[in-house]
Amino acid sequence: MLQRASRAEVRVEGQVVGRLPAPGLVLLVGVSHDDSAQVAAQLAAKVWGLRVLPDPAATGPEGATGWSRGDVSCSDIGAPLLVISQFTLYADTRKGRRPSWQAAAPAAVAEPLVEAFVDALRGLGAHVETGRFGALMEVELVNQGPVTICLES
Repeated sequence: MLQRASRAEVRVEGQVVGRLPAPGLVLLVGVSHDDSAQVAAQLAAKVWGLRVLPDPAATGPEGATGWSRGDVSCSDIGAPLLVISQFTLYADTRKGRRPSWQAAAPAAVAEPLVEAFVDALRGLGAHVETGRFGALMEVELVNQGPVTICLES
């Protein structure tokens, strides 16, 4: 899940562990049993090059101060990313009143793949901050647009 944000931060036990230092993207990353390091690298390249940000040089009703369908990518303008692991993206709510998490990979599989995703982004030149894997996190963000996009492998 990708959200365009004008600002964001993630806290663990009241302490800020990651934040967007400038407008950019918040990425909520879930890992399934079918994912791999190759999938993580492919998604990182897709996110880094995805044109979902407004052009900061643009003016007018669809420019930097207004809504924009997305004219530039993070790679075009060096926009930062905040990556937060979130297994709940794989909740199955089709039966009963309690979600099933069986589609989410276990922590021993998921954590290295989230790290591989972050490493791949950094390898492309991205400024990446993160939450803390497995922790109870408080995420605060201002979704710009609003723009929220689901990306799947």
